[in-house]
Amino acid sequence: MEIIESVVNGTPVLTLRGRLDGIAAPAVEEKVEALLPTTPRMVFDCSGLEYASSAGLRVFLATAKKLKTAGGRCGFAALTPSLREIFDISGFLDVLEVHENLESATA
Repeated sequence: MEIIESVVNGTPVLTLRGRLDGIAAPAVEEKVEALLPTTPRMVFDCSGLEYASSAGLRVFLATAKKLKTAGGRCGFAALTPSLREIFDISGFLDVLEVHENLESATA
């Protein structure tokens, strides 16, 4: 799994590529934990994310909850078709802020 950290329109973006499974989830969680104290907003660019296991979904949900509790927001941009299906089945499309592309997620 590849994690690329950037800033778009003043918003920290974590671009994820590959598979977010139980092995990769701790690395993503570590990046998130490093960013949380410094930002009220974060976006995950999922355009290159092929798969997310329950461990990956837990990271997404925990991040969104932490930011919401702090008065912030967490967005998810450009879900691949397979990831959109996982989000749909898990009910995440209804509870998380999902955007069609990175531009709208960081606007």
